[in-house]
Amino acid sequence: MKESIQPNYHDVVVQCSCGAKFVCGTTKDTDVIKVEVCNKCHPFYTGKQKLVDTGGRVDKFKKRYNM
Repeated sequence: MKESIQPNYHDVVVQCSCGAKFVCGTTKDTDVIKVEVCNKCHPFYTGKQKLVDTGGRVDKFKKRYNM
């Protein structure tokens, strides 16, 4: 590999809006990356995700298969 064409890969600190911090590798020219959600505050990972039943699809499914 040619060294002159490779991007600079280094460690950065990723800060979430919930206050969590972790270290990640990147080629971006910065020392800190700020994100809105992470695995500590995302509803899917915390178990607070709510399923939205649009148009009664769940009821249709249950009715169709006699559940």
